Amino acid sequence: MQLEKFTYDNKIVRNFGIATLVWGIIGMTVGLLVAMQLFQPAMNMGSQYTTFGRIRPLHTNAVIFAFVGNAIFMGVYYSLQRLLKARMFSDVLSKIHFWGWQLIILSAVITLPLGFTTSHEYAELEWPIDIAITIIWVVFGINMFGTIFKRRERHLYVAIWFYIATFVTIAVLHIVNSFELPISFMKSYYVYAGVQDALVQWWYGHNAVAFFLTTPYLGMMYYFLPKMAGRPVYSYKLSILHFWSLIFIYIWAGPHHLLYTSLPGWAQSLGVAFSIMLIAPSWGGMINGLLTLRGAWDKVREDVTLKFMVVALTAYGMATFEGPLLSLKQINGVAHFTDWIVAHVHVGALGWNGFLTFGVLYWLIPRIYRTELYSKKLAGFHFWIGTLGILFYAVPMYWAGFTQGLMWKEFTPEGLLKYPNFLATTLQIIPMHVLRSIGGALYLIGVIAMTYNLAKTMLGAKLLANEPAEAMPLSKIITETSSADKAWHRVLERKPMKFMVLSLIIILIGGMVEMMPTFTIQSNIPTIASVKPYSALELQGRDLYIREGCVNCHSQTVRPFRSETERYGEYSKAGEFVYDHPFLWGSKRTGPDLHRIGGKYSDAWHYNHLVDPTSMSPGSIMPPYPWLMEQKLDITTTASKIRAMQTLGVPYPDGYDKRANDDLKVQAEKTAFDLKQNNIQVKSDREIVAIIAYLQRLGTDIKANKESIPSNQ
Repeated sequence: MQLEKFTYDNKIVRNFGIATLVWGIIGMTVGLLVAMQLFQPAMNMGSQYTTFGRIRPLHTNAVIFAFVGNAIFMGVYYSLQRLLKARMFSDVLSKIHFWGWQLIILSAVITLPLGFTTSHEYAELEWPIDIAITIIWVVFGINMFGTIFKRRERHLYVAIWFYIATFVTIAVLHIVNSFELPISFMKSYYVYAGVQDALVQWWYGHNAVAFFLTTPYLGMMYYFLPKMAGRPVYSYKLSILHFWSLIFIYIWAGPHHLLYTSLPGWAQSLGVAFSIMLIAPSWGGMINGLLTLRGAWDKVREDVTLKFMVVALTAYGMATFEGPLLSLKQINGVAHFTDWIVAHVHVGALGWNGFLTFGVLYWLIPRIYRTELYSKKLAGFHFWIGTLGILFYAVPMYWAGFTQGLMWKEFTPEGLLKYPNFLATTLQIIPMHVLRSIGGALYLIGVIAMTYNLAKTMLGAKLLANEPAEAMPLSKIITETSSADKAWHRVLERKPMKFMVLSLIIILIGGMVEMMPTFTIQSNIPTIASVKPYSALELQGRDLYIREGCVNCHSQTVRPFRSETERYGEYSKAGEFVYDHPFLWGSKRTGPDLHRIGGKYSDAWHYNHLVDPTSMSPGSIMPPYPWLMEQKLDITTTASKIRAMQTLGVPYPDGYDKRANDDLKVQAEKTAFDLKQNNIQVKSDREIVAIIAYLQRLGTDIKANKESIPSNQ
């Protein structure tokens, strides 16, 4: 029977590979700059556009969606064509996907330093960019499923299962987490508020890690590792168990990021239970990968690509053991908000995502260029300096995290906090942050060495842009149906649409069970009579707080521990956040919690602390914000912001949008007058006045009426 001749598109693979290298260096360089600011804040070069609060989300977006995202598409476009024995469905869609994704990343590079942010972790990009992401993701999906439909293979290989689950789940996560009400071209408010917003965000945040940083990489592992080792995957049955259990269990685990908060207890418990169960499928994947190398360990010693893969799988195993460990309430109570979490995240990011990407690049680039790698010695150097970089990064951050968690909770024999001043902990861990930066620098040097190595490889040969291939058309494939082919999963592997729908149903179950009660049962978020909407000036100040990225360093939720209530005040209640669009609970305490900061210090203290933090807190690593004193508050947006809040259910009086600025000016004049009494001359129309007003409001609703009893009215 005559075989069909066709070609594989290697140009799109090469393009995504180059983008991976370029954005990897950019994202990691920004990360190094961010890390150095935690012991030397002057590294922001005095610019409002390079402060920690503004460029920390730039680093995370660049590394996750630019570096890892391009690597995913590189691996998918290479492996998908060969697994399906078909060229990509549309060269045009491939190009639109590539250039559209690069433009989205470029828009993040521009907008995040300018302060255009939603503040949702890993989803900071504003609504026009969210729409662009949706469009490009649909383009990718059409291209992928179009290729699947014109395949010349009867069954879908395990890697493709993970690609399908990635596509449908990321689509659902992105859409649900992007329900925003636009009020201008680059400003929106989340439809959700407070506890509901927190639940949606960490359902998204945890599962963005699961289905963007994990499942597509598992698919790549299932394709590239056997190719590198020249051996089949260890167990087909284990891969089935691994896949379905992983995508079902992972989606439930998000609430473990919100333990001891005002999230309903049942939701927290669900998150913990499923997080513990997650160990089994996660380690199932790691074991399936490592056992694929049985009998190939001599090759591992010689082949640098396999060395990268072994460390990647080991890091994956470590990170997926530690995640469930951190979901245990006793451990979470110590570890949450500390650098322990930073270490945990980066073991996964640097080890699992980074090293697997490097292994794939070293294996793939020489093949599509039909040449040898320029320097195997340089690749070996990259492996060892990268491994050293991970150790220098993770170990100090673990040490810093243990130090923070224990110092924050330590009491004297007399029953007083041993370290009541938060700054004492900050100063204690500065040497650890210096070592962390050294580790990051070593890792970055390895990436630069790899880029040079691959660039020399590519420049010394010619890309095989259209790789010839041949295969029998699917319609002509005649196979004898064995009992194994009648098994439910073998049947499912021949039906891609049913496979996709089943994957969608499985990931929707967990999300719906967790979120629907919180959204539909009013009693889950009891109201507090004394909690009122923000004033117009406070609302503007809150948006400035968001713009400056203060949530990246400060939490706004006091947990019900004696160590926290002694330090910060009354623990936080769900009803206090009902008008917070978005929630600002944070995930890291580089500085102290601010939920009860209102009224604790004078307006003058806040002014001096913002203009020169060390004048109020000697040794502080917070950068100064002099531009807040210089820049005029834009009050042209006040009316639209009030109307948006009214649309979202915030009970401002009818017509308040028309007189909101009058109230704003009166409150601003009072704050400016109070500052003047302390010999601080500042105009009432400056941004610093608004942010002081917001800080002074925080936590004062229940302070004003401690007898307020939550009601269900």
